[in-house]
Amino acid sequence: MIALLGAAMALAEANPGHVFRYSAPAGTRSVCLAGSFNNWSKEANPMRLQADGTTWSIDLPLAPGKFQYKFVVNGETWITDPGAPSLDDGNGNTNSVVIIFPPGYDVPARKGDGTITYGVVNHLQTLPALNWDRGWLTLTLQARPNDVERVSVDIQVGTGKRQKVVMADRGGDEFTTNYVASIPWNRTEPVRYDFELDDGGRGPGIYDRSGFWYQKESDGTSADERFVLDPKTYHPFVPPTWVQKSFIYQIFPDRFADGDKSNDPPGTVPWDSKPTWYTWFGGDFAGVREHLDYLKSLGADCVYFNPIFEGPSNHRYEATDYKRVDHRLGTNAEFASLTKRMSDEGIRVVLDGVFNHTATDFFAFADLLKNQQKSRYLDWYHVTSFPVEVKMPPPYVAWFGFASMPKLNHENPAVRDYLLSVPDFWGKTATIAGWRLDVPNELPFDFWPLFRRHIKAFGQDKWIVGEIWGDGSPWLKGDMFDSVMNYQFRNAVLAFVAHGTASPSQYWSDLMRVEDAYGTQVSRNMMNLISSHDVPRILTECSGDARLARMAAMLQFTWVGAPSVYYGDELGMEGAKDPDNRRGMRWDLVTANNPFLLTYKALSQLRAGVPALTEGDPALIATDDKRGLLVFRREFANQWAVVGVNRSLEKQEIHVALKGAAKVWRAWNGAQSVQFKNEAQPSAGGQVTVTVEPLSIVVLTPKEQAAAQSSMLSESRHSSLVTSHLSHPIGAHP
Repeated sequence: MIALLGAAMALAEANPGHVFRYSAPAGTRSVCLAGSFNNWSKEANPMRLQADGTTWSIDLPLAPGKFQYKFVVNGETWITDPGAPSLDDGNGNTNSVVIIFPPGYDVPARKGDGTITYGVVNHLQTLPALNWDRGWLTLTLQARPNDVERVSVDIQVGTGKRQKVVMADRGGDEFTTNYVASIPWNRTEPVRYDFELDDGGRGPGIYDRSGFWYQKESDGTSADERFVLDPKTYHPFVPPTWVQKSFIYQIFPDRFADGDKSNDPPGTVPWDSKPTWYTWFGGDFAGVREHLDYLKSLGADCVYFNPIFEGPSNHRYEATDYKRVDHRLGTNAEFASLTKRMSDEGIRVVLDGVFNHTATDFFAFADLLKNQQKSRYLDWYHVTSFPVEVKMPPPYVAWFGFASMPKLNHENPAVRDYLLSVPDFWGKTATIAGWRLDVPNELPFDFWPLFRRHIKAFGQDKWIVGEIWGDGSPWLKGDMFDSVMNYQFRNAVLAFVAHGTASPSQYWSDLMRVEDAYGTQVSRNMMNLISSHDVPRILTECSGDARLARMAAMLQFTWVGAPSVYYGDELGMEGAKDPDNRRGMRWDLVTANNPFLLTYKALSQLRAGVPALTEGDPALIATDDKRGLLVFRREFANQWAVVGVNRSLEKQEIHVALKGAAKVWRAWNGAQSVQFKNEAQPSAGGQVTVTVEPLSIVVLTPKEQAAAQSSMLSESRHSSLVTSHLSHPIGAHP
């Protein structure tokens, strides 16, 4: 056997540099590189003008992976690279793409060839590669696809016997495959472990130089080169558990309901007007209070408010005063009373925190405009030239170049102290369950652990969710956020349902790529959305096809995480890009026979009535791309559910092997019924056969929830390698 003595050897070669070049017109002042590798920051990677006077370039070290990017010209204009391939990111944007392959990928990977591309083999003792959740320790090791026959972890708990556990292939992408194993651990004894990779190459009855050990980097002080996990120093990440059971409802305050005409701003437009960036509709807290019964009838038990603080715009994403609610909505006292009433009614409140930039009439910037270089708040912002004026282009750093949103200087301790006082103020003033953070990727990483400490001082159950459109892993290690807005889930749903560009197997792969990027407990509290104030509504994305839009909702309510519904989606509202997606709430559509409303209410009841749909982890049963079918299960402990998805326009049958009878819950796009329940009995061969209507789902659950243990898998998802109770008759990817 060949030992890899140290994790560092797995990444022995430095990240290769990639040269980005852009030929800009004469007179161009600046070009910067922004992309998924720097969280789309248009300041992080400035490019240099070369001697020819037109070519701008930068040599940027990148880890292996697929990255999207654009060039930002003169700080404002975003341009794709004419010399690179491009793709639609699922949100209406076209971005350039670059692929960086790991070292050694120029040679094809083959099992049994006696070699392993060890430069990509990796295990880090951080989420998600190392995770403890609900009594189970889960370890993940990455290797090159199709490169190894088997991966095992050699593990020892305390002074017990060492055991070798074969790791399951959880798939991955074109660069890496994830191998996963879980063992029970009560966090009282230390754990030692390392990994064995078997290439599969065999001589006459023996391994033929095909085995490799992967161990931690030796520090020279110990002969034991295994990874060690000490329960005294290891602290697992435990997000608020209420989130996974929640139905989140997003309210854009100016557009939900106008309950008090006396606070309507001058020029308020009729409720059914076409929205613009500058129109006011008059929505307020009184309107929310009037419709609490409506929210309860939906089953919504958490409301996420877009910004409510005093500000000059209808969206309030630039604050004039962080410690006063906008006078057009009500008063601080009214808001405190509303949140108390909502809490009493079982509805939590999540606020929108915009801590990257302010309004120009915010006290600090107003003083800067007045006193210029002599302002005591000069260092609160990034001034580039004087005089400081609100104009385009602004003589200061501003969010996305908008002069109305000057960016704060977060390196200034006074700025940090003020921003951290905001959640302290509202934590004492109103009944707040959590915060959604606007553009958090544009603030320094070291600010967010401070923010977390202030939020969690009001209770460990307070929730922190960041607006991260891509991979949120850097913020989800347990020291910053609890969750992110799951736009990656939305992208997968759009491709599979709305646009029809992804097969069931691709959809599953997209979901599991996101699932495996986080810890299981993190995935369960993801904010799963299919519409928001920043993107077109789901019905519009589905080109007005109501069946597809309702099917997208069905997927949202049966997947891992908390469904987040943008106001009016449950009524079938349409809306293109901002500001069209911010129309006034269509209260005229609240009728007893609105198929959208019936569907959302049914899905809410289904999810609330099936514990596996809020707590269960996912596992694939089967896909059939030709028939448009996907069947997967959600399970934890004694609870389970099987979800059958039919993306086709034809009725389809699915066959699942169960030990006993099952309830059949149907979310059906038919004209007569949205959802009903019946019972399915297994055949003599132990199979339950169920018909799935076109563009619909079915959910199979135990006939009696209490009997779940004897009905199907008797252990948690950590025995997911044991699939003998499930059949895969529809083929592909069992």
